[in-house]
Amino acid sequence: MTETQRKIGFLVCLVTIVLAVLDMQIVSAATVPIVRDLDPGHGIDKIPWLISAFSLASAAMLPLYGRLCDVLGAKRVFLGAVGTFILGSALCGAAQSIGQLIAARAVQGIGAGGLMSVTMVVIAQLRGPGEKDAKGAGMGGIIAGGGMAVGPWIGGVLADHASWRWIFYVNLPLGVAVLALGALVLKLPRPTGGSGIHRIDFPGAGLAAAFSTALLLVTEWGGKQYAWSSPPMVGLAVLSVAALGLFLWRQVTAAEPILPLSMFRVPELRWGFAIQGLMGAAMVGAMYYVMVYLQVARGVASSSAGLYLLPMAFGMTAVGIVSAKLAERGWAERTFTIGGSAVATFAFLLLSTLGTHTSLWLLRADMLLVGLGFGMLLGQLIQLVQEAAPAHQLGVATTSIRFFQTLGTALGAALFGTLITRLYDGPGGGSDALASLTGAERVAGVEAYVSAMDTVFLCGAGLMAVCVLLGLLLPKSRPEQATPEAPRPVAVGT
Repeated sequence: MTETQRKIGFLVCLVTIVLAVLDMQIVSAATVPIVRDLDPGHGIDKIPWLISAFSLASAAMLPLYGRLCDVLGAKRVFLGAVGTFILGSALCGAAQSIGQLIAARAVQGIGAGGLMSVTMVVIAQLRGPGEKDAKGAGMGGIIAGGGMAVGPWIGGVLADHASWRWIFYVNLPLGVAVLALGALVLKLPRPTGGSGIHRIDFPGAGLAAAFSTALLLVTEWGGKQYAWSSPPMVGLAVLSVAALGLFLWRQVTAAEPILPLSMFRVPELRWGFAIQGLMGAAMVGAMYYVMVYLQVARGVASSSAGLYLLPMAFGMTAVGIVSAKLAERGWAERTFTIGGSAVATFAFLLLSTLGTHTSLWLLRADMLLVGLGFGMLLGQLIQLVQEAAPAHQLGVATTSIRFFQTLGTALGAALFGTLITRLYDGPGGGSDALASLTGAERVAGVEAYVSAMDTVFLCGAGLMAVCVLLGLLLPKSRPEQATPEAPRPVAVGT
């Protein structure tokens, strides 16, 4: 590829990441107008599925996307994912019922699973000979994090000033442009010598999808739609454990597994996956419970609460740009991993001191610190994994780090939600009763809820402190060959 083609390809990748991340968050701010339009009588009960259908389909596809990249080449898989995402977006915008919209969100999620993960593989392959991918991995990670913060706000703006259908229709012109430019410009390494669909471990991919889907449903439904000890929850938990066991057995016995366990022999991959998962869990606490704090304890409207996440997005972007520049000058990913984890730990400790009258400017400063910490981690962890992975497992390694973050986010949401429920000792018998309390009882209930929330932030600090320790386990220098496996030959093609 020429230098101009590489720059256009890089821009195409950044736009693709924006599309993927925004659609994970943007619908949450438009659920009320969607229900009012499609099913005002019973649609409110189906709102969780608008979010879950997308995230479940996206997570279930991640292991398969990685293997597809390594077998078929990243360009083909990238274009297929973008095309699926465009189709799902069009179906979402044209939906005439909640049921149709949920099904269309699942189709959109299948494509979105590749938009974020496969795009990072493409970025890695766009670098020139001997060039570090600091800018690509850094900017990709930072845009992903920033999109998580501003997505709900953008969704609210579109829902308030245009039809909710434009939340999905806006993807169409951008998606078509990405598809056309990607097809014309990208010329990426393509595997040779026996590559084909028959080499993909579809049973392993199915078991991975079953495990992740069951686990995500447990975390989505547990303690909300169903009690933790109810038959549906117990059944899903058993299914999740059984699917995980069968998946691990399949990875040991399959000729070409979907997630080779040999990758975990590489310290950078082993600890990188673990840190990404813990960071995903902590990020839930930082974003979701700060929003809850603002609305419950400070009376901030939901449409305005999202603005308090902007300092976090700014911190991610600023430190991500600086980190990418420093990485290009030789700074090690290990340094950013340890430093980012330490800063995030300190930020969570500050969040754990929030009270019912804490200055909101102090909260903004705390969120800026959270963004600075996560910004050092997001892009550099991706680069750490990509550089340590064997060449013929680049796709699997890149999608795996996204997969572990998804699982960590789900487990973190379940853990923190259970903690809030168990630690709340205010009036009303439970935190769910806060909305119905008035007068002195509400004041006491809010104080009890904020106290429980502070414990959640302390747990977030603990998770990030573990990330510091894991970062110290990363090698200070990387050997020439991360694993004894030899990379499969590649040929440059389309």
